[in-house]
Amino acid sequence: MRLHVASDVHGAARALSTAADGSDVFVCLGDLILFLDYDDPERGIFADLFGADHAREYIELRTANRFEEARTLSNEAWARLGVQDPQEKRALMTAMVKAQYEELFDVMPTPAYLTYGNVDLPALWPEYLSDGHRVVDGEVVQVAGQRWGFVGGGLLSPMRTPFEISEAEYAAKVAALGPVDILFSHIPPAIPELVYDVAARRFEIGSLALLEYVRQHQPRYHLFGHVHQPLTARRRIGRTECVNVGHFHGLQRPFVLDV
Repeated sequence: MRLHVASDVHGAARALSTAADGSDVFVCLGDLILFLDYDDPERGIFADLFGADHAREYIELRTANRFEEARTLSNEAWARLGVQDPQEKRALMTAMVKAQYEELFDVMPTPAYLTYGNVDLPALWPEYLSDGHRVVDGEVVQVAGQRWGFVGGGLLSPMRTPFEISEAEYAAKVAALGPVDILFSHIPPAIPELVYDVAARRFEIGSLALLEYVRQHQPRYHLFGHVHQPLTARRRIGRTECVNVGHFHGLQRPFVLDV
């Protein structure tokens, strides 16, 4: 069975439309929305709202881990737009996110198993899902006699992305799975070389619960994304091959695996 996996789509609708070509099963591990394009500051919701110069400066601050300064910069940009009310900000951002979701889900392959990334807004997904899209988070599905477990979302971080949850809540989703043949998650296990992003020059947040799960249950594969330019893309833990499936937005192609 040929499996195609995409993670960190970040607005790459054209590539997503053909991501399942030649596969038997397609899986998307989330982060569909493009808020900021670190490679092209002229693209993404922040650039559309505040301009490319703002997006470029905002990216520089976040890359330098100067998150409070980045938030101050954004507050100043909102003020220049004349938008101060939090509900008005939220409504404007939500409208722009919805426009991206409409485009992306229109080309999302079917059938597909989907889970959320840390920059996704799960509450909006039901409006755009089609027949053949199955969202799985903290659950197991049976595929061709195999057990596939899915854990979506990210952990609390200084980035304050939309779908971040506590370590305890995340660990509960992981524990609910039981043994699986393939473990899918958006974020990686908490292994330094898997969570370090060489382009952003920082350690992203990986999950200790995922690491302990892999050590205990030893699935055949653990597939994940989140870290766009990892120091190491693969790491074996016992019999488990832990694999970062790649930054789909940058690669414009899925990770391919025969299982």
